[in-house]
Amino acid sequence: MTENAWTRWPSREALGRAGTPRPRRLLAWIVRLLMVALLLWGAFTQRHVGVWGTLAAAAGVLVAGLVAWAFFRTTYQHRLVPSLLLIAVLLAVAVAAEASGFTGPALLLWCGCGVAALERLPLGAAAPVTSVALASYSAFNNDVWLTTAATVAGMALAGYVLRLDAEARGNAQRLLAQERAARAAEAESAALGERARIAREIHDVLAHSLSAQLVHLEAARLLIENGAERERILERVVAARGMARDGLAETRQALSALRGELTPLEDFLTELVSTADGAEVTVTGERRPLPAEASQAVRRVAQEALTNVRKHAQGAKVAVRLDYTEHEVTLNVRDSGGRPGELGGAGGGYGLLGMRERAELLGGSLDAGPDEEGFVVTLKVPV
Repeated sequence: MTENAWTRWPSREALGRAGTPRPRRLLAWIVRLLMVALLLWGAFTQRHVGVWGTLAAAAGVLVAGLVAWAFFRTTYQHRLVPSLLLIAVLLAVAVAAEASGFTGPALLLWCGCGVAALERLPLGAAAPVTSVALASYSAFNNDVWLTTAATVAGMALAGYVLRLDAEARGNAQRLLAQERAARAAEAESAALGERARIAREIHDVLAHSLSAQLVHLEAARLLIENGAERERILERVVAARGMARDGLAETRQALSALRGELTPLEDFLTELVSTADGAEVTVTGERRPLPAEASQAVRRVAQEALTNVRKHAQGAKVAVRLDYTEHEVTLNVRDSGGRPGELGGAGGGYGLLGMRERAELLGGSLDAGPDEEGFVVTLKVPV
């Protein structure tokens, strides 16, 4: 529901000093000190009062200053009743000053009250306060009526302009706070995204390597318990050692990728299939550098697909095809089928799911399933 403009307070950002330029704050203090100086000058230059009257006038100036400070605090806190009581005290001080013959300070107080009310109070409360203050000024001012009318109009306009300016500054402060909050949320989201990316890299690099090592070591343990020959046990240990060495190499590659030190994608695929018998790589289209996330997705899917071939289709021929088109890159890994390998039960079953999630995060797609002979994995990533 829209708040009524007549009952709406200026925002705390508008009534506070935050966002006010240093020169403007200095000017505001100069104006306040000038008003105090004028009030004191009016108090000490009156010849019709004695020493005690002059001291009483000075005390009145001090009281007016303290009340004005309190008025600024209560309006900042949006406390209507105390604010109205305080400005009523200021108007009463002005009336007392006029009754005591201090016309100049009284006129200055009335003008100040009119401007401050328009600047800091809700319009519904500011309008009557400003009307009373400026009417009092008009009644006791000795200038010609045209000058008085121009002064009253100028004071009212000045108060309203100050109010609009303060509101504009307050809106700017709120927008700045919202922008900072949005940037903080964006930074937090980016940090969470980076953590998720690192987690995917860790899974892709270590999950299959460690699970395969576990299978070999478990087999070695069983062979030892059953009193198997030394050569068979040694074969399992050597296989586990090779898995550890390959996992360390992949970890180094992943760290290089996280630092942005990626080898060309075609070289990576060529090196990857060189360790697999009966595998070949074909690259079509115009070769070009890919974004880091897209390049990393292709690398990890290729690794995962070849790992699955070793697990589930040992001895199969593998064709890896990388197609560059104008708006996307497609990786196709096709095997001819084969017998399940020794590592067919290794892993947690999250390989295809992880590949699909990686593709979808980039706005791409991944299809995996059997064909006429073996198994096909197709990754499409927009670039």
